[in-house]
Amino acid sequence: MVAVAKVAVPHVRTRRSAADTREHILAVAAELFYWEGIRATGVDTVAARADVAPTTLYRLFASKEDLVAAYVDRCSTAYRELLSAASAPPVGTARRRILAVFDAFTNEVLAASCRGCPFLMVLGEFPDPSSAPHVGAVAHKTWLRALFRDLVRALGKEVQLRQPAKLADNLALVAEGMYGSVQALGASGPARQGRACAEVLLDAAVVR
Repeated sequence: MVAVAKVAVPHVRTRRSAADTREHILAVAAELFYWEGIRATGVDTVAARADVAPTTLYRLFASKEDLVAAYVDRCSTAYRELLSAASAPPVGTARRRILAVFDAFTNEVLAASCRGCPFLMVLGEFPDPSSAPHVGAVAHKTWLRALFRDLVRALGKEVQLRQPAKLADNLALVAEGMYGSVQALGASGPARQGRACAEVLLDAAVVR
């Protein structure tokens, strides 16, 4: 998963700036939250794994919810950077840019470091729509939907499309399905067919 990497925790505490300490704690929390669950991971566990005092953690994050919200933001930033680069205009035609997004998704979901969508996991553990983690996860999903809408809008300038808004949402649903599938059925399941599904949708939407 793009936003989570294995974190090497030193046995001897090192002196870091507040910003570096915050990022280190977030990196450790990201690994724990993603692989072991958010509710199941206590703040003391994060502090211990990060080799910082709990007081240090609470000085940088007001509460566990604040830490989780920062984790969501960290994940979102990483995905936005990945997908924005994959779909940038220099990649080529709008169709190529759309399929490049699915190539990026495929690389992510088939990697050993992926166990599913971190945002769906957050939404499952924080169902309260007013909670900061929930709000952050919804904001990311909203951004992804808007990305597909922008790409389809660009495609519509190159070819005539049937129901472009529907196409954009169908593409978003395929992307969601890839992550939902890999969490249950793994990399050998239907998730690997996501790009092919996107191609079918694109072909069917073009007026010939």
